[in-house]
Amino acid sequence: MKEEIKNLVYESIKAAKLIKLNDLADIQIEISRTKNPDHGQFSCNIALHLSKELGLNAVDLAHQIADKINDQKSLEKIVVAPPGFINFYLSEGVKAEVIKKVLKLGAEYGSKTIQEPKNIILEFVSSNPTGPLHIGHGRHAAYGDSLAKLMRKAGHQVYTEYYVNDTGRQMNIFALSVLIEILNLKGASLALPRVSYQGAYLEQIAKKTQNSIDVNFDSLLEHKDLKDSYASCSADEEIDKLIADFQNQLGIESFEKFTDSVSSLMVTTIKKDLEEFGVVYNNWFSEREMINKGLVQKSIKQLKDNDLTYKKGGALWLQTMNFGDDKDRVIIREDGRSTYFASDIAYHFDKRFRGFDVLLDVLGSDHHGYLARLGAGLAAMNEPQESLEISLVQFVSLFKKNKKVQMSTRSGEFITLNELCEEVGKDAARFFYVSRSHDQHLDFNLDLAKSKNNENPVYYIQYAHARIHRVLKELKNNGLVFDKQSGISNLEKLSAQHEIEIIAKLSDYPDVITQSAKNKSVHSLANYLVELAQLVHSYYSAHRFIVENLELRNARIALITAASCVISDGLSILGVSAPEKM
Repeated sequence: MKEEIKNLVYESIKAAKLIKLNDLADIQIEISRTKNPDHGQFSCNIALHLSKELGLNAVDLAHQIADKINDQKSLEKIVVAPPGFINFYLSEGVKAEVIKKVLKLGAEYGSKTIQEPKNIILEFVSSNPTGPLHIGHGRHAAYGDSLAKLMRKAGHQVYTEYYVNDTGRQMNIFALSVLIEILNLKGASLALPRVSYQGAYLEQIAKKTQNSIDVNFDSLLEHKDLKDSYASCSADEEIDKLIADFQNQLGIESFEKFTDSVSSLMVTTIKKDLEEFGVVYNNWFSEREMINKGLVQKSIKQLKDNDLTYKKGGALWLQTMNFGDDKDRVIIREDGRSTYFASDIAYHFDKRFRGFDVLLDVLGSDHHGYLARLGAGLAAMNEPQESLEISLVQFVSLFKKNKKVQMSTRSGEFITLNELCEEVGKDAARFFYVSRSHDQHLDFNLDLAKSKNNENPVYYIQYAHARIHRVLKELKNNGLVFDKQSGISNLEKLSAQHEIEIIAKLSDYPDVITQSAKNKSVHSLANYLVELAQLVHSYYSAHRFIVENLELRNARIALITAASCVISDGLSILGVSAPEKM
């Protein structure tokens, strides 16, 4: 309804010829819900904003705008209030139409609300396959998956993808870390290098792979050079020399085969964890396969052909500063290896090649410079920079008994996503992750997430849904039947304040979907569901539903059934269940 009123105001300003036509697009019209029903259901303050610019009295200007609005079907009346507000009172027919729409459309209510749907590829999580997903990845997963569902609900075509960084130095370090764990299981006493992966999960992987991969581990144990600590080297030199030692002893091909095996095992684990978290991707995209197909070299060639590269210090640089980046970037290192940035350019160019309008990446907050960098890379490939959009997700801190849980991914001391879900449940984890704006730091209260009371927001919402179904079950147990047509025909009997507020809140749902999708603000939907649940609980406590008056009974059942539909649909977008019994 907000969008409809906004359009009415826009057309009124246009008809009144208050603003030049070419300036109309710059007008920011805001429609807000009134706090006091005596002032109508919606209010607009555009006259206050335009009065100074036009040199007019705000109240007089508000009257000019209101007088040009002509909608007898949706609006009962429009009232101008000092110092220049335009208040809108909805007709009874519109209020009834909301309930009719929800009951008719069910889960489709609020769908396809945007005017210009896009073909979007949404990449999120994309954690290196070097360890299990931890609680930080969980927030990315919950946000990304819910955002995909939200944008699909609004009408966009959304294709989800996980980019697997399954090649390069980090994968070699991971393979080396596992190899050392295997050798230690076989009796060696090798310390992990300073730059290596840590954690109990390495031993688990080592146990799974030591007998399933065709590698001569005994020859490694006999090779005394591998036991050297390289104490005089820097941490990076130490790990690189150890990798070279293992490659020389095993052979490059055998080492790569081992690396591929542990990478595949980790990808399988990550995929399983995400599926159990309710996250299923359309595609898993392998960086290694992309490189093997020559896509990175092909992109580098195009950049050279576009005359946007130069040699410096033995490396090949891309002139990204030409496209707004703060400095030029290396795409081929001195040793001839392509950089991660070169792979990123090739990957994002491939997304455009596959026909996507919008390339939406969900990244960690430490990637704030990627928009300018990747956008410049796309522009250098003759692709529009504006096709790239990035949502940055802030970090998560866990709190238990009011104390912060200390974690360190570097030392392998972290809580996995699986462990979190085992402790608080998938529903609570999914909801708590998106209960706060993704660009704000999240303090995850474990005790609150586990609680079964109204302080826990996800429990509060689910309980509202379950309470509605308790009424429906009681109706059935009493041998009564809900007559939907009678309920729709008697919606005018819903005159109590609780009923008016619920109807108004249900009418907001399409606008919440539209704006949440537009702003990529999943938390707005979560907040909406809390507010709707609050209204349902208040209504449940204040009124009886199975009353003697048949027409009033059916009208009230129609209302709470509609509320149940919206709660269930909203929770499904967030990846949370809507139980009928609690």
